Amino acid sequence: MAQNDWVISGTMDNGKAFRPSDWSERLSSTLASFLVDHRLRYSAGVQPCLIDGERCLVVARWLEEVDPTAYAYVMDFARDNHLRVQLDRRSGERALQKV
Repeated sequence: MAQNDWVISGTMDNGKAFRPSDWSERLSSTLASFLVDHRLRYSAGVQPCLIDGERCLVVARWLEEVDPTAYAYVMDFARDNHLRVQLDRRSGERALQKV
């Protein structure tokens, strides 16, 4: 995860938590693939994570160029569900928290 990627938080514009609580894993899994050992691998462009205990989704900015359909799908989901979207400004250990 690089700085200045997008972070979609599990908090809606009205301050309420988005439900279901595993929304970030569900959304990430739609863009994931299974490895030969049958383990799910999230896309490098869309990663679920925890930020200060809140489930979030980190969306790589490069995804818009590489896979505009996937990027639009994720960003439209955030917009349609009134989720907060902001630039990822975390660094160091804080940037490494995964779900």
